[in-house]
Amino acid sequence: MAHQGSPSPCSPLQATEISKPEVAKPEVARPMADYHPSVWGDHFLNYSVDDKKVYAWTKQVEILKEEVSRMLVNAKGSVQEMDLIDDIQRLAIAYHFEKEIDEALHRMYDEYTNVHYDDLYEVALRFRLLRQGGYNVSSADVFNKFKGEDGNFKAILSSDVKGLLSLYEAAYLRIQGEDILDEAIVFTSGLLKRIVAHHHDHPLDAKVRRALELPLHKRIPRLEARYFISLYQEDKSHNDVLLELAILDFNLLQTLHQRELRDLSRWWKDLGLATKYPFARDRLVEAYYWILGVYYEPQYSRARVILTKIFKITSIIDDTYDAYATLDEVEVFTDAIYRWEVEAAEGLPEYMKACYLALLNTVNEIEGQMMPDEKHYRTNWIKSEMKVLVQAYLDEARWMNSKYMPTLKEHLDVSLVSAGYIFVFGVACVGMGEEATKKVFDWMTAHPKFVMDLSVIARIGDDIAGHEFEQERDHVASTVECYMKEHGVSKKEACISLQEMITNVWEDLNEAFLRPTVIPSSLLLRGLNLARVMEDLYVHGDGYTHSNKETKKNVMALLVDPIPIPM
Repeated sequence: MAHQGSPSPCSPLQATEISKPEVAKPEVARPMADYHPSVWGDHFLNYSVDDKKVYAWTKQVEILKEEVSRMLVNAKGSVQEMDLIDDIQRLAIAYHFEKEIDEALHRMYDEYTNVHYDDLYEVALRFRLLRQGGYNVSSADVFNKFKGEDGNFKAILSSDVKGLLSLYEAAYLRIQGEDILDEAIVFTSGLLKRIVAHHHDHPLDAKVRRALELPLHKRIPRLEARYFISLYQEDKSHNDVLLELAILDFNLLQTLHQRELRDLSRWWKDLGLATKYPFARDRLVEAYYWILGVYYEPQYSRARVILTKIFKITSIIDDTYDAYATLDEVEVFTDAIYRWEVEAAEGLPEYMKACYLALLNTVNEIEGQMMPDEKHYRTNWIKSEMKVLVQAYLDEARWMNSKYMPTLKEHLDVSLVSAGYIFVFGVACVGMGEEATKKVFDWMTAHPKFVMDLSVIARIGDDIAGHEFEQERDHVASTVECYMKEHGVSKKEACISLQEMITNVWEDLNEAFLRPTVIPSSLLLRGLNLARVMEDLYVHGDGYTHSNKETKKNVMALLVDPIPIPM
């Protein structure tokens, strides 16, 4: 296939002419984006670890874990047990106590209809803990008691800030049809907004403001832990053992994450794609930060490294289709992906070869790291789904080239795939343990509702945050523009309606997480965390593309600055 911008062949007459001025090749029109360079440069390349410190921390963590386990046993069946579990989860150390917490939640579930609490804070906390654990407990049965004869929540609750905040956070675990939780969000958010507007000295002010910006259920667990540790430290009633464990564990995990990022930085530099593709977003650190939102626990080290590598190469491919390549070039590249063989690189434009070969080599490297019983079905899934992904990229490139404005349904049929979350969710499972069976990957190949719901959050969240920046150059219409044209509404009205789609999808995700689940909950949690990353990373705009503000601050908090250890 001839590439756009190729010179026309000379006529026989021109060929016989002795002297002819050289004709310059016409400039290829490319939809270039103005991405800022990497914020981090080589910052993580030279990281070194203090092995003595890590050893000392590890020993102390084991001692503290035993103390916390005893605390959980001693608090059994009390409100203090619920508070303890909530603190452990918010401090991101729950992975140390999975068995104890599972047993406690199972007992709470068995006693749900027999043990009654009258305090709003306690009722809402128990409900939230059980829903987070996948237990399908009734909301109406426990929250109707807080309504008056007029069917509204009682006015007397307006002074109970702790209870209102607890109800607000619990309500975001709602599923479709839970009207009482819809009402709870409206009721609590209105009161909490008034409280922070008029009572700046309230002890819960910081927690309320953060919750109103984004509820706990939609926050990145590791980032939330970093924030919560500082709040917990200031709380005079904090538990010293829990606090020390949280700080040491955070710092200990940070050394692991820094080591992984150091190795990934070396891999990325050796690959050379950042210099070979200067038009693309050089965001290795931000990609790792994204993946850290999916899983931060030590047992998922292999999974994090695999996902970061594939994520980053895919990001370069995405930018190539979206912000540089001509239509002819992406058609050739798509064909090469379908062939999936080294020889196909020969037919590619020179600049595309490095990225193509990096993808093939990285997948081969991953396959070599897999156990015999997992290697083929997992990496075969990557190859198969990558073909689906680049086909969606190509469909969008064709739309852009022809200036076609699709209907919203046409757009979503393609853009829910091009959003990349179907692919990313599957790759997130590739490096996980034995729970990621062939049956799980077969389920994902069919693009079931849970997977498509993740894609709705990714696509619409991305479009609402980034469509104005993208429309500054030649770019396919976003869901925002499609909705505006189809319904004859303003940008603001379109964004409100699209945001309602995200709200509905969150309710479906919550329902999919209730037991019994269609695939292991440990895998579904990766999907839920991917949705959380989108919510958190895009709450102030596109934090991946424009990573030099809020995202930079969050990366510093998780990957650069340790938490000072109290003396």
